[in-house]
Amino acid sequence: MSTTAVAPLTVQEADALVAAASRAAEAAGATVSVAVLDAGGQLLAFRRDDRAVLISGETSRRKAYTSVQLNAPTADLVDAVQPGAPFHTLPTALDQPLLFIAGGIPVHRDGRLIGAIGVGGGTPEQDHSFAAAAVETLG
Repeated sequence: MSTTAVAPLTVQEADALVAAASRAAEAAGATVSVAVLDAGGQLLAFRRDDRAVLISGETSRRKAYTSVQLNAPTADLVDAVQPGAPFHTLPTALDQPLLFIAGGIPVHRDGRLIGAIGVGGGTPEQDHSFAAAAVETLG
């Protein structure tokens, strides 16, 4: 097992992720909220377009939180919470703000989880694409 330290997600990187996701949404004509959390689930950066629906602020944070807690894109988890699926009771079993709607993506550095981004306000597919575009800018 590797014990090499991996640099945490910085506030500057979180701000850059928010800006990149916001630019992608703007280019698509969508008004969104974007939240970036560190690996411990703490908010590092947030922006809500002043025309975005108010609930998008909450959904963006919950998508990022779900993604960081399960280390998976929320788009990949939607089927896992359907009736009869392995995580069906997870959204109600925990007193945590989990949200299984596309738009949350974990952020990795050197293969290690360092945080997550969540986007809310567009369609689930749009939110996922805006978050993915932002993560790609980290390189």
